[in-house]
Order: sequence, then structure tokens, then C-alpha cells
Amino acid sequence: MFKLNDIKNIIAISSGKGGVGKSTIAANLAVALAREGYATGLIDVDIYGPSIPILFGVEDIRPAMEGERIIPVHKFGVSLMSMGFFILPGQPLIWRGPMATNAVKQLFTDVEWGKLDYLVIDMPPGTGDVALTLVQTVPITGALIVTTPQNVAVNDVRKAIGMFKAEHINVPILGIVENMAWFTPQELPENKYYIFGREGGKNLAEEVGSELLAQIPLVQSVSESGDKGTPVATYGEQPMAIAFRELADNVIAAIEKRNENLPPTETVEVKTK
Repeated sequence: MFKLNDIKNIIAISSGKGGVGKSTIAANLAVALAREGYATGLIDVDIYGPSIPILFGVEDIRPAMEGERIIPVHKFGVSLMSMGFFILPGQPLIWRGPMATNAVKQLFTDVEWGKLDYLVIDMPPGTGDVALTLVQTVPITGALIVTTPQNVAVNDVRKAIGMFKAEHINVPILGIVENMAWFTPQELPENKYYIFGREGGKNLAEEVGSELLAQIPLVQSVSESGDKGTPVATYGEQPMAIAFRELADNVIAAIEKRNENLPPTETVEVKTK
């Protein structure tokens, strides 16, 4: 296990497949935590498809060095690190598993994170080499599982949950986020259209004995804000910003609940304001 003594809580954002909005959830959760006053970092370990630099509008920035330590990029109160900072836009990474896992390890061990209340990990989709290395070497507080309602996504998410619950890994599941739960047109904010199915995430949470921490609708502002490099969680009192603030509160509550079930020596500190 890496020694990350100055980081109180490490939250893995995982999904069974790509395309479910995992990075969007990770980015907005990190921003929401930072806006509530917590020292927050976000590390993008989706090596082959890093998107955090784009979501934060910092794709042209290169991290500074302090001696042999890498200094995270800072935006919207969040300390950011991603392999996307070290490659040219559009450049593919044609790496085998060992090269990718070694690069990921360096993002944890060579970066000057400082003292953080929360480090959010944007995990790669699935249960491949990088994901397996992370859950075995990083002291993860708990995992947040992202799915969309349709059966094909829920099916793959079961595999991700199985990885975290495996006996030799045993990472707690903090809860499920159902993304794109329904479509709401901007001009008809009260309308809900269940274009990807209905309550697949809710049913999954009940099936695996976990909590449904949020149902995030598919609305135009979320995708537009990501394309502009300004996560929707920065949008003050707008409904989607409030939704992500509520998700952050639910994640904090899930960690506190986890702590109640741990022996005192294993309790993870949760900062209170």
C-alpha cells in the first residue's frame, strides 16, 4: 500500500463500462466538496482516455515541478492531476498494462498533494490491470459506483462491485449514483423522459445492499458546462449545482456511516466545518 498519510479520505469513482458519465460525476463531486470548504484533490487515472483536463478547461497547462515533486494544477479550489497533462491533445497512449500501472503509481507517489480532506479518483472503466493495481495498492476509503439505468450498464457495474467486494480487496461500497436517470429538456424543466430505462441504479442498489446516493438527470447544462471546462457544480444555486452538493453531502454521510462500523484504530477522519 502507498503511504498517503496527509490524505484523510480517498474515494474511488468507478463504473463497469465507459460512457456512463463517470468522469463528469468525479469532476462535479470534487468541485462540490471543495465549495463546501474541504481540501480536495482529483486524480484522473483513466490512462487511455483522460478527460479531467478538458472538464476543467486546463488541457493546455503543464504541471510545475518543485525539485523532484510534481505540483498539481489548481482550478475551482481542486488540486488536479492527470496523465492528460503529460501528453499532446489527440495523442494515443499505446502502452501495455505494466507501463500504464507504473505511470499511475507515479501520479500518486511523485505528486505533492499536501494535506487533503478528500482525494477523488476518476478510475478507468472496468476491472483491468490499472483498476486492479489501484484497489490493491491505494488505501481507498470507499468506492462510489456510477451507472446509467439501462440493463447493459447495470450488468457491467455488477462486475465492478464484485471486484471491490472480492475477499483479497474488500473496499467498501459507499453507494450507487444513477447518472442520466431521465432526460429533462431545458425548456420543460418539470418533464422527465426515461430514455435509458427507469431506476436501474435504484434497483441495483437494493440488489447489492447499498444506498442510492443520487439520481442525476440528463440535462443540457451538464454536458455544455463540461465542454466549456466549467463543471456545473460551480453554478451557484442552479438546480444541477444543488444536486451535486447533495451528492457530496451524501458521500460524506456514507463515509461517516462506514466509520461507525470500524474499530477505533481504523476510523478514517472526516473533517467537520
